Amino acid sequence: MMSTVSTLAATEMVEPVAAGWQLITAALAGIAVIVVLITVAKLHPFLALIFGALTVGIIAGENIQKVLASFATGFGATAAGVGILIALGAMFAKLLADSGGADQIVDTIIGHASVRALPWAMALVGAIIGLPMFFEIGLVLLMPVIYLVARRAQVSIITIGIPTLAGLSVMHGLVPPHPGPLIAIDALGADLGVTLALGVLVAVPTLIIAGPLFGKVAGRWVDVPPPHTFDTDDFATELKRRPSFRVTMFSVLLPVVLMMGKALVDIFIKDEDDLVRQTFDVLGTPLVALLISVIVAMFTLGRGSGMTRPEISKCVENALPAIAGILLIVAAGGGFKQVLIDTGIGTLLADWAKGANISVILLAWVLAALIRLATGSATVATITASSLMVGLVEGLSTGETSLVVLAVGAGSLFFSHVNDAGFWLVKEFFGLSVGQTIKTWSIMETILSVCGLIFVLLLGLVI
Repeated sequence: MMSTVSTLAATEMVEPVAAGWQLITAALAGIAVIVVLITVAKLHPFLALIFGALTVGIIAGENIQKVLASFATGFGATAAGVGILIALGAMFAKLLADSGGADQIVDTIIGHASVRALPWAMALVGAIIGLPMFFEIGLVLLMPVIYLVARRAQVSIITIGIPTLAGLSVMHGLVPPHPGPLIAIDALGADLGVTLALGVLVAVPTLIIAGPLFGKVAGRWVDVPPPHTFDTDDFATELKRRPSFRVTMFSVLLPVVLMMGKALVDIFIKDEDDLVRQTFDVLGTPLVALLISVIVAMFTLGRGSGMTRPEISKCVENALPAIAGILLIVAAGGGFKQVLIDTGIGTLLADWAKGANISVILLAWVLAALIRLATGSATVATITASSLMVGLVEGLSTGETSLVVLAVGAGSLFFSHVNDAGFWLVKEFFGLSVGQTIKTWSIMETILSVCGLIFVLLLGLVI
């Protein structure tokens, strides 16, 4: 009888482990299929991501219909969310390029910075734009500027682009009032002001290392010229004037201000029925903020540079074909991510890490990093990891709780790869191969994550 019980217990112990390894194998196999199909078979990433998702589902033992439904759900959600924002951002970016506004920013930056200082200037620009703005929006808005600065300075787009991406990304993970850190602050009951102050202390040195310093090295590894995605149309070269630097910056910062305003109002006005809060909640929604900015840019940038109404319409229309492939790839990346989430791989890794006997700060980072690796979503990693840490921050001081928030944020940035929509966005906009994207973008994200953890642990020694 005892033997039978022991056997049953052993069976119950083995099955979850086997299921766990099956999920791990499924995720790794899906990622491998995507990489091989793109790099060896030269298949379009859109198709490769579909096959990768099917591979994950089949090996994980899921019903094919369920896998297809998960993929479609993720595809649709990404297209409806990020896709619309990318389209609006591309329209704005084309207006910025064709009106000469991007040239105006570039001329001003170059006029006040040497070639050696340009990566530092672009890191600062990325950080400012990225503070309240989702990474994808900031990237699309800044792409014409990155292209032009790289061309004018005659350097690899990586040398200029990596510092800018680092500025956008470090804000995404570490500094409120960006939505990511705010999620963790709310879940863990951290103090916003303390987290903001500590977040800036961590973000500045992290950005310096992962941005200008790594960008200089990465530019030597991958020396590629900027692509022609946002090149000006023929009529744009005949424009007699271009908007001033102040008008251009007003146009660029308008969506930033609207989204920042929403974040600040939500912090200071707790009553959700308050008219001011409701107004800013609408105006500061990324979709509305960008839509307003595109309309305003038609006047400040389009009419301001002398474009006629048909030329403005043509400019906006021409922005969309160039990003059609990007939209499909990014949305397919969202579908692949959803399949990984629905198979339970993210939850499995979180449970494994939670059982480890390590410090609370390090555990928070490990949880977020594993979930980020598994699902490809920094937001999913932040939400899941912070919710798992709720019971572990009880009794911690205000400063320690804020450091746990920052550890979650740093972990959520770890090694972006083929299951991350941002990976494909960077790859396509920068005109890189999968290998080049890993050598630049993925490593930059890893440096941000690891340096963020190191500086959080150092602060933990004195707090």
